[in-house]
Amino acid sequence: MSDTIMERPGDDPAGAQPIVRVVDVHKSFGQVQILKGVSLDVMRGEVVVLVGRSGSGKTTLVRCINRLELIDKGRIYVDGELIGYKERAGKLVPESEAAVARHRRHIGMVFQRFNLFPHLTALENVMVGPVRVLHRSKSEVQQEAQTLLAKVGLGEKMHNYPSQLSGGQQQRVAIARALAMKPSVMLFDEPTSALDPETVDEVLDVMRNLAKGGMTMIVVTHEMRFARDVSDRIVMMESGAIVEAGTPEEFFGNSRSERTKAFLSALQ
Repeated sequence: MSDTIMERPGDDPAGAQPIVRVVDVHKSFGQVQILKGVSLDVMRGEVVVLVGRSGSGKTTLVRCINRLELIDKGRIYVDGELIGYKERAGKLVPESEAAVARHRRHIGMVFQRFNLFPHLTALENVMVGPVRVLHRSKSEVQQEAQTLLAKVGLGEKMHNYPSQLSGGQQQRVAIARALAMKPSVMLFDEPTSALDPETVDEVLDVMRNLAKGGMTMIVVTHEMRFARDVSDRIVMMESGAIVEAGTPEEFFGNSRSERTKAFLSALQ
């Protein structure tokens, strides 16, 4: 990890500050370099979709933002706070796990696999974070959890166990569970890749509604229709670097990178 200290991100002249700021992030697994100096700003309320071939670094990037992976170099800020490290005597040192957990409360993440607790009902799965992590009372959390399950279309399934739910329903519970922590930003890592085709749209519809409600979202997906219709910005990654970024209109209609053009051509 580099010892060079970077200034805390401040307000720009317009008064806006990125809610997520990724600065020159590098990450390797063994001798394989996965991220090669990635920098990315995401503004509050923005929906950014990460696309690219498998192995391009998309999943590693969102896992680094949530500090599920340690970075080798660079900085990641969420809501203006440095994630995973603190400055001490002019150097960066890793934060304690307790401090990392406090930061992670503000970052919701939905994975490819649903990772629900099989012995808990849908309602209990949504309640578990606020009760166990935030130490809120069950009575206080229960109404909020019921409201969230209704929001994702599962109000009538709140007492069902994961084994009694379809894949799409389980993923919607996972989204409600992440929202229960009242995050500042939601990260989605291929949230529909493990679903049957008939259940993909029900999950994407929930994500569309979150976007309409102003939730900041970073989404790794191969669902190009979602990227075109919902995103504010599409970021193309290849070989651990960002090769192009732009609005959906720019990305699909006027892409500049030959690698982007080849990627889009392969989808047709």
